[in-house]
Amino acid sequence: MSDKSVPVTGEERGGGTFPRGLVIRLFAYLVAGHLFAGFLYLLFMLGGQNQ
Repeated sequence: MSDKSVPVTGEERGGGTFPRGLVIRLFAYLVAGHLFAGFLYLLFMLGGQNQ
């Protein structure tokens, strides 16, 4: 029996852990997203004070 007939699960791709590149990208997107949201919040707060 060949190994190609065995279904691929998470265990064959790193023991159930996320790939390192995906973790770094996810962390970067989360940080960048929160910085952008904070910047928009600051703009709206400063804009609301000038009225």
